[in-house]
Amino acid sequence: MSDDGTLTWRQIYAEAVDRLAASGAESAEMDARRMLEEATGAEGSEWLVVLDDKATERRLAKFDAMVARRQRGEPLQYVLGRWGFRHLDLMVDRRALIPRPETEQVADRALHEVNRLIEAEGVTYADRLPVADLGTGSGAIGLALASEQPLIDVWATDISSDALAVARANLAGIGRAGTRVRLAEGSWFEALPPDLLGQLGVIVSNPPYVAADDPLPREVAEWEPRLALVPGPTGREVIEHLIDTAPGWLRPAGALVVELAPTQAASAVERARAAGYARAESYADLTGRQRVLVARVPPS
Repeated sequence: MSDDGTLTWRQIYAEAVDRLAASGAESAEMDARRMLEEATGAEGSEWLVVLDDKATERRLAKFDAMVARRQRGEPLQYVLGRWGFRHLDLMVDRRALIPRPETEQVADRALHEVNRLIEAEGVTYADRLPVADLGTGSGAIGLALASEQPLIDVWATDISSDALAVARANLAGIGRAGTRVRLAEGSWFEALPPDLLGQLGVIVSNPPYVAADDPLPREVAEWEPRLALVPGPTGREVIEHLIDTAPGWLRPAGALVVELAPTQAASAVERARAAGYARAESYADLTGRQRVLVARVPPS
């Protein structure tokens, strides 16, 4: 404490770590640091500089409110109100799923398929490749693709108007690339205009794939939208719908890229091959678990 009785951020940080640890947070030190960075605006190495500064009343109130929310079990991402996804800084709240590292791998696979088609077809800015991100949630995948590849137009859809509101806020934050993104409300393919039938280069999705009786971590079950997690009794309902329906929307050699649970990978690949895709494979995430289905329709 300083001579005038004002606490320094170092003292406040230490107290917050103790509070979070006592509430059961597994990463109390990192959580407290991220919230301190958010409250002070000092990120990365800059946070060390402010530790011995006196805390202002306004910033301390903001920090205390965040710590209290985290103590109650609210995910850190929602407490901060933003989270990184690839190179994007996305606004996130309870209306949409939290962007996760495994979904970055889905975006990476989708981008690989996009680039394959662009090269094969000689796509130019004048005849950009149409791509769909179905069940876009916060917009993470679709906005990442649009911002990383200027030769595509992206349709980002969701059945939830609340989730689309989050995606719309994030769309405003990606600058000029946002002019190539359209948001549409509706259930999976029903949200797309009919003139896209047979035209899409890539369809990508992180659909709900949790079975109704599968246990979920408390932070997920109590805070994230169930509609975006559980599609039905088996957890495979939407994945199977995407596999069965996508060929009619894909152009020759186009690809379906879907996130799934590792236990669903083998059956999804088998279903895709039975449905007539020319090639279907699953790919591992950074932990080595099969996480992404990539299924290509025949070239002609």
